[in-house]
Order: sequence, then structure tokens, then C-alpha cells
Amino acid sequence: MSGFAAARQNMVDGQVRPSDVTDSRIIDAMLAVPREAFVPENKRALAYLDLDLDVSEGGAAKRYLIKPAVLAKMLQAAEIRESDRILVVGCATGYAAAVIARFASPVSATESDSALAAKAQATLAANGCGNVTVRTAAAADGDPAGAPYDVIVLNGATEIVPEQLYGQLRSGGRLVGVFATSRPARATIVTASHGDFGNRTLFDAAAPVLPGMELVPAFVF
Repeated sequence: MSGFAAARQNMVDGQVRPSDVTDSRIIDAMLAVPREAFVPENKRALAYLDLDLDVSEGGAAKRYLIKPAVLAKMLQAAEIRESDRILVVGCATGYAAAVIARFASPVSATESDSALAAKAQATLAANGCGNVTVRTAAAADGDPAGAPYDVIVLNGATEIVPEQLYGQLRSGGRLVGVFATSRPARATIVTASHGDFGNRTLFDAAAPVLPGMELVPAFVF
């Protein structure tokens, strides 16, 4: 077993499985997708560590792959079906989209950094993920042209209520992400039902806030 393959197995056995992730599709996808391919070459030794990994390459804003266990637990909670239409918001280099694309199709993804979006599309194509389409868009805007979605996944945290994304869910659709609208931040699932949206806390979690989804401080006189 190669060094990266062994690290991938250790990530699943040491981070994902102990986090009560039992969906074999997610486990198999994380064993199959080479996370190191979605990381800058000078950081590939860090690809399988239990951390939010900075994959920025001189862009205006830092961009991250969120912790593997946090991603896996959110995907499990979303109960993704093979036929679901998926949107990954703030995909960075595309790793989360690549994992989902192993067991669901089609997958759309957005990234606010145009250079990173282009790199994500190329990396996904090079790794057999031809069923993923990446578009350049602000995280809070989502991708209304492809709506409605069955599942929207935030590859990061939000400090605001993402109402535009809620509006892109079909009835019965689910949005999962880390909500830092209060402290502590919590991974949350939002379910749409005929214009109403129910929230359920999944677990305490921290993740970098997606650009454009920060809380803007109110001006105080």
C-alpha cells in the first residue's frame, strides 16, 4: 500500500469511523478519492490530518477543505440518495464534491474564487468526476440556475442565515453545514417543507467561515 493510500485508510479508520459514520457509501468514497490530489503540492503531506486544511494559492481569501470527519458526518446526516441533485457551496478545490460524486449524480458546485473554481473543475475531471460541474459564484448566492436541489452542502461555516440557499431547496430538500450564528458553532441540518424550514442541530463543530457568509457588524452610533 502506497504512503497516501495508507494515510487514506488511517484517516477513515482513525477519524471517520470513530465519529459514528456507518454509511458504507461515504466510507468507500473517502477511501477511493485521493484527497492529496485536491491539495497544493507543498501541503500534500498534510492531506489526511484531522484539520481544516488551507488550500489557498495566493487568492484574495483563504479557502479550506474542512475536517474529514465533519464532512463525513454531515453527508451521513443529509441521507443523500443516488438520484438526488446536489449543490456543494464553497467547494474550494473540489474534494467534497468528488466524495459525493462517488455515490450521487449530478453534482453542482460553486466557488467564489474564479481561479480556484477552474482548478477544482480540472482536478475533478482528472480524477474521474465528470459528473461534477463547478461554477464561479458567491457562496451566499448558491446556484439558482440549477435549482431546486435535494441537498445543499456547505464546505465551511456560515455566520448568517443563508436564506437564498434555503430558497433553492425543493420541498423535502436538506441543507447541511456548520452554523456559527451563535456560540458554540454547530453542524446543522435544515429541511424544507412547503415553504417552511426546520432546523436540527447535529453536533458541535468548528469550520472556517465561507467568504461572503461572514456576519457584518452593525454600525453603532
